[in-house]
Amino acid sequence: MEWLLNSDPALSWQTMRDLTDTSAAAMTSERARVSREGIGAEILRLQQAEGSWRRDGAPAWLTTLFTMQLLRVTGIDPATPAVELAVARLETGLRWNNRGGSWDLRAPETGGNTFFDGEEEPCINGGALAVGAYFRRPSKSLVRRLVDEQLEDGGWNCEASKSTRSSFHTTICVLEGLLEYERVVGSVPEVASSRKKGEEYLLQRHLYRRLSTGATVNPQFLEFAFPPSYHYDVLRALDYFRASGSEPDTRISDAVAVVRSKRQTDGRWLLDAKYDEALATTLDESVNMPSRWNTLRALRVLRWYEQSISTIN
Repeated sequence: MEWLLNSDPALSWQTMRDLTDTSAAAMTSERARVSREGIGAEILRLQQAEGSWRRDGAPAWLTTLFTMQLLRVTGIDPATPAVELAVARLETGLRWNNRGGSWDLRAPETGGNTFFDGEEEPCINGGALAVGAYFRRPSKSLVRRLVDEQLEDGGWNCEASKSTRSSFHTTICVLEGLLEYERVVGSVPEVASSRKKGEEYLLQRHLYRRLSTGATVNPQFLEFAFPPSYHYDVLRALDYFRASGSEPDTRISDAVAVVRSKRQTDGRWLLDAKYDEALATTLDESVNMPSRWNTLRALRVLRWYEQSISTIN
């Protein structure tokens, strides 16, 4: 706990909120540091004048989306003036535009949707919806599109035109977006129903197993990455269910056992993988080394699960 508290304010304030009985005033004070220090402040500093984030070798939309997703995960206060300015700059300065089959963010005069209204692929649009809603730009039109694109089995897939089967990767991205939307605008029956179907898609598969055989769908689903970008793993899925405020379903028990099994003897979790090649900045964590972000997320998932089980018993 001390290791988590004595770290980046994005981590320390969430540790206070999720794992301790810290007072609301102390949490608010610590959260206020996110926009001034550490990874949150670094992201704000790196924004380009027109509103994007850039990294050599990556398209602007990719770096902007993944960097905004990371900013959301820091739990930064969206009402902070510096954050409001950054979000407004992105909203007014850029549009999704498709030229020759290649999507990117371009000047407003090119036409197209604002960043927070998304483009075509649900995996991308789930992320755009999540950051838009978190930063008080919830897009009703994007929600409508995602709900309409839900597949028969309950999930979503960016390759839906070629496949009728859902993708774990795409489904978790969309679920996170829909949840963030409802947190801001309140419960919407149609959205809640869509989320329920998407959750059931994951739960029927115990978050990582094949529906047909029970075998692990992909070994990478058991590797905990941060930041995950669009990649699925069971820790990301469990943290979604925790954030949704729902009671743990019995079908997540196998996934919880995976989390417990990966705890090191010193009580920490390692970083199994990282997907930061498109981020505007890099995190100070290395693969196969102890990870504060994975440790925080694992501990709060286990706390949520164990407290609920204890209440039931």
